[in-house]
Amino acid sequence: MLRLTEFLIHTLQRIAPHFGRTSHLTFGRRGETEAYFHLKRLGYRVVATNFRVPQDRGEIDLIAWDGDILCFIEVKTRSDDSFAPPSTAVTRDKQRHILSVARRYLRRLPGERRPSCRFDIVSIVSADAALPPRITLRKGAYSWDADGTRRRPHREYYDRRFWRRWR
Repeated sequence: MLRLTEFLIHTLQRIAPHFGRTSHLTFGRRGETEAYFHLKRLGYRVVATNFRVPQDRGEIDLIAWDGDILCFIEVKTRSDDSFAPPSTAVTRDKQRHILSVARRYLRRLPGERRPSCRFDIVSIVSADAALPPRITLRKGAYSWDADGTRRRPHREYYDRRFWRRWR
């Protein structure tokens, strides 16, 4: 059934440019569809696509369960990766938006215990529509601490215990 659905969606996406202009949004949607089916083949259970909350500018492309881990997945699609891989487009600012939306999603879940979470990036390089795209999944690409400035404890440039021994 999954293969039939995938075939029908891919066929519709291939003939869609003949009925109108192809934009970068259409290209991105095609990449998200490819990522969806790729994750389904890997055993992910997708629970939400293009999740947004009204109070935030961010969006999470896919939310899925990988076993007992809830994954928030950002999909980046490019036609060429000669300059840089698509995953480099997920900047710290983009990560902050995803983290904010992920917190709001978790608040909506029933129960008191928060599930284990992971933030993944799916990179898709599709140079030609006739050829299958190259898909790369980066599990755990960033974590919850990506939303704030890094707070490191103040340390002097030398360790006092070390100098006491060698005086």
